[in-house]
Amino acid sequence: MSMISYIISQTQLSDVSVKNTVELLNEACTVPFISRYRKERTGNLDEVQIGDIVKYKEQFETLEKRKASVLKALEEQEVLTDDLKIKIETTQDLTTLEDLYLPFKKSRKTKAETARKNGLEPLAKIIMSQNASDLESIAYKYVKGEIASVEDALEGARHIISEWVNERTDVRNNIRKQLERFAMISSKVVKSKKETEDAQKFRDYFEWEESLNRIPSHRLLAILRAEKEGFIKVKIEIDQEKALTKIEDRIIRSNNACSKQIEIAIQDAYKRLLFPSLSNEALQNAKEKADASAINVFAKNLKQLLLGSPLGEKRVLAIDPGFRTGCKIVCLDAQGNLKHNETIYPHPPKSDSLGAMKKISSLSEAYQIEAIAIGNGTASRETEALIRKIHFKNDIQVFVVSEAGASIYSASKIARDEFPNYDVTVRGAVSIGRRLQDPLAELVKIEAKSIGVGQYQHDVDQTKLKSELDTVVVSCVNAVGVNINTASTSLMSYVSGIGPKLAENIFNYRTENGVFKSRNAIKKVPRLGEKAFEQGAAFLRIKEAKNPLDDSAVHPESYVIVEKMAKDLDKPISELIGNSTLLQKLDLKKYCTDSVGLPTLQDIIKELEKPGLDIREQAKVFTFNQNIKSITDLKEGQLLPGIVNNVTNFGAFVDIGIKESGLIHISNLADRFVSDVNEHISLHQQVIVKVLEVDVARKRIQLKLHK
Repeated sequence: MSMISYIISQTQLSDVSVKNTVELLNEACTVPFISRYRKERTGNLDEVQIGDIVKYKEQFETLEKRKASVLKALEEQEVLTDDLKIKIETTQDLTTLEDLYLPFKKSRKTKAETARKNGLEPLAKIIMSQNASDLESIAYKYVKGEIASVEDALEGARHIISEWVNERTDVRNNIRKQLERFAMISSKVVKSKKETEDAQKFRDYFEWEESLNRIPSHRLLAILRAEKEGFIKVKIEIDQEKALTKIEDRIIRSNNACSKQIEIAIQDAYKRLLFPSLSNEALQNAKEKADASAINVFAKNLKQLLLGSPLGEKRVLAIDPGFRTGCKIVCLDAQGNLKHNETIYPHPPKSDSLGAMKKISSLSEAYQIEAIAIGNGTASRETEALIRKIHFKNDIQVFVVSEAGASIYSASKIARDEFPNYDVTVRGAVSIGRRLQDPLAELVKIEAKSIGVGQYQHDVDQTKLKSELDTVVVSCVNAVGVNINTASTSLMSYVSGIGPKLAENIFNYRTENGVFKSRNAIKKVPRLGEKAFEQGAAFLRIKEAKNPLDDSAVHPESYVIVEKMAKDLDKPISELIGNSTLLQKLDLKKYCTDSVGLPTLQDIIKELEKPGLDIREQAKVFTFNQNIKSITDLKEGQLLPGIVNNVTNFGAFVDIGIKESGLIHISNLADRFVSDVNEHISLHQQVIVKVLEVDVARKRIQLKLHK
């Protein structure tokens, strides 16, 4: 099967779409570029569909690479028959490939290998023929050397038969099907760890049993984490008697001494070889599904977080609150540059609230502050209450901003490079302020999994997690676009076709030569060639450029089309921008060519109508209930404002302004059955919740979505 056929079989996409997309990928085109600027070639595929093609292309390449490796190994062993070669070349999955290779794998010394060295393979073949009349007499002929008795000879032969049974693809697939349909996963507490404090968070699984194919991803990952940490023992089980009967029915076709030996060999094969291997495989498959589900949740959350509402280019005073160490204050200009920093001590033990209020008031006036960002960590509520007591001369909006990952950024190399002369507290406060101005631009500086918007992110496959999260970051950055004259190297490195090295070159060129005046000027950056320019130029924006198209998502290769449109309308390009009435007069079919069709032309018109439109919503001011300071202030039935700070498969966690987040279980998201949490709630959504239950001892809060 060819790569194209394989991808089509997995995606059900058209032959032309898959073929052309694979060609573009092989030409080093990126997913954002292909989905946005090569719609005619792909048949208007979106990023998700192109992402699927990338995934199955990689799967096919991995399979082909493994096939080549297996064929080479079999040729070297001189065991590759024409029939086996055809089977290997036509297989479409790794599991079948590994089953075909299993009998020829050079493994460690096995019981069967020892029996073969003792000359017992002919006896095993006689037993498998199932027609020997006097098996003991036949077996006696093999009593020599290390084989001291007839029973030794029969046992050695059984070891060889066990291996043959284990290597049978039909037997393995039959047990796989039983595991897939009927396997139960159970867990039991390790008694010596039962009373430890760390074990208590897993107490639900001290005595647990559930169908392996129905267990929710979060529960499986929790059970496997508890096992890894040594608090429980996990077991996979199916009906052993039924499994053995199915194997016997396939192999045993007589009722004599031979069949008795085969029956014992089958039991040995099942207990020692088949079940341990295939139950591990089943658990691993379940873990992979759970990983995929958890990674998918994390990816959705990350996308919502990165596309969170920006305040925009406003002057911000940011506060990283604290008690004993004080509150670190920074003043940022509209571009996020640090203008001032100092520390105030409004809370105990110093309690200089009056001095702190005066300082914030005077700084707000001096730096013409338009908004205040307060980190949501320790002393956040107290600091917010203090700010709201200040009578500012101008209207200043107050926002509470998530600190998740800020400490990681403040200690990172990126932060040290940005602020070499300031300590981590200043860097942390700057990050809080910049997150309010533009969450995407700031959050890309932090490793995505450190932001803390997933479930069990440390338990899933880290390579797959990183790959998926990087894809999300790339998608978000390119969907929004980047101001090349203000963007950090971190942000530019995610732009289509750019990457870390070119981002650094752009930054250095900008530092040495001043801002870019046009997109064409980008070509002057060292090592930024035609391919990188083609892939990235349309995602890099130039504010107040001479050519207004340089601050739009119109690709430079399409400028000539827009110029023709302007000429036909007898207007300069600047008059087309934002003029829907004028643009609607155009007959787009007139501008179609072999390479440019209606999808691209419609995109151009949409972009001209609202050039550089930010797809994100504007930031909204939000206030927690000022009477709720700790979990002990909560009462059942209370209605409280909150912000969703994490979404999982089993529900959503909501920040209600205290240390502990409350959980809206999936069953409490609506008054009807809910299958997908994301259909009802999203990260950073402002909600009203009803308190259902408060467990102060376990610090657990159960909530219901009110509106």
